[in-house]
Amino acid sequence: MGAVTTNGWFSSVLTSSLENEAYLEKKKKKKQKSFCNFKLQVSNKKFFSSNIGISCKLSEGGIEGNIRSSSKMDEYNTAMKKMMRNPYEYHHDLGMNYTLIVDNLIVGSQPQKPEDIDHLKEEQNVAYILNLQQDKDVEFWGIDLQLIVKRCKELGIRHMRRPARDFDPDSLRSGLPKAVSSLEWAISEGKGRVYVHCTAGLGRAPAVAIAYMFWFCGMNLNTAYETLTSKRPCGPNKKAIRAATYDLAKNDPWKEPFENLPGHAFEDIAGWERKLIQDRVRALRGT
Repeated sequence: MGAVTTNGWFSSVLTSSLENEAYLEKKKKKKQKSFCNFKLQVSNKKFFSSNIGISCKLSEGGIEGNIRSSSKMDEYNTAMKKMMRNPYEYHHDLGMNYTLIVDNLIVGSQPQKPEDIDHLKEEQNVAYILNLQQDKDVEFWGIDLQLIVKRCKELGIRHMRRPARDFDPDSLRSGLPKAVSSLEWAISEGKGRVYVHCTAGLGRAPAVAIAYMFWFCGMNLNTAYETLTSKRPCGPNKKAIRAATYDLAKNDPWKEPFENLPGHAFEDIAGWERKLIQDRVRALRGT
């Protein structure tokens, strides 16, 4: 009786051991098969990490990291923090981003592909795009601007350009009147929303929108600035907007240089000064 029990126990253990080995072998083969299927599926595809902005792909030689986008973002954000003295960053790998400021005005980053134009037309009823980038900005990010403009024409969107140098307050100061002129005209047409963008939508584009609200919407500079930045956290150069306001309101040859004025000068303007600025900005249409 005991021998039978022992043999039965031994047989049970042996069977269990063999089944366990068979299970492990089967699991190993399944894992290898899954890994092979994974390699097959991704061998010609790209993967994107939104956290670090690094694009990678699996090739015959193994994983190949494409850190070009990450390097460009690091370079751009370093320059932006140094020149603009703000903590904001641009994440090109996440695609176009934008903010509705008022009902007819959107501020955002650069459209990267024709499909972005379709999105703006279909989802936001955009009828005008005001691009503040220089050619070198577009080339830096590898954007095919011709395809962007072509798609705008196909969809009946008016594409306008008023280039200003990035991270340059003096360039922004001199370019604001013409840029606001284009923006004010587009809004006055009333055919749809206006999308104003630079590269990141954190400097030039919000500055143009703020100047427009300051000069044409009856707000003082601080109110316009807070209205926009409360919706879209960014750091446009307030001094450049004040300086452009001064240039338009006080263009007498004997005027005191703007740099000699106190830090709060031209944060607000009188009614007659606003009217003068509006007339001078509108006179720039088509220039």
